[in-house]
Amino acid sequence: MAINTKFRSNAPELMDDFQMEGEILRDALDKIARINQLLGGNKVTISGIKILIQGKPKDEPIRITDIGCGNGDMLRALADYAEEKNLNFILKGIDANNFTIKHAENLSKNYNNISYECRDIFDSSIEEQACDIFICTLTLHHFKDEDIIRILEKFKQSAKLGIVINDLHRSALAYYLFKALCFLFALNDMSREDGLVSILRGFKRADLLNYSKRLNFKFSDIKWKWAFRYQWIIKTI
Repeated sequence: MAINTKFRSNAPELMDDFQMEGEILRDALDKIARINQLLGGNKVTISGIKILIQGKPKDEPIRITDIGCGNGDMLRALADYAEEKNLNFILKGIDANNFTIKHAENLSKNYNNISYECRDIFDSSIEEQACDIFICTLTLHHFKDEDIIRILEKFKQSAKLGIVINDLHRSALAYYLFKALCFLFALNDMSREDGLVSILRGFKRADLLNYSKRLNFKFSDIKWKWAFRYQWIIKTI
């Protein structure tokens, strides 16, 4: 049966249960991170950050907060990049699932510039935390349109430099290619089902343009990137 990708799906994902824990979740988090690495997803976020920090002195502290950080893979990639380029990144991961945060902390114990907090994205204290750049890697699609507007409005008010969104392109081809990846990476049932739902909850360019228009961003740049994702760079200065 053909997949209709005209509109964003509102179907729930198992991973949206913030009380979930255990080996199945750990395996899902780690395999999602591994697939993201292999398909070049981390580079999409890093290249966006490079644009936002252009012209900044190398030794100037840059505070980056990763919303929906998962197992912390994106933060570790940023820490490695900062060490390679002699940059001063202060990195924080926020996720609403305490088990996920504990797993990320364990994987990041050798990184002294990464910290984590278990916190809901709609917690008002997020707005009060000092931050230069907010990043969302494969997180924004978990929310409905009106919640996305609320989230981005928070980021707009709080980020001193900008926002980097790295998320899925809603596409029938991506849907069917992911089915092949499920077999190749031996994904568990939760990873497979959530991954397919995630694609259907992803975005088309028109969705992102609509959000940008509603939020009146001064600078908003949307680019399609392999593999079937969008890089959305927003400057807040």
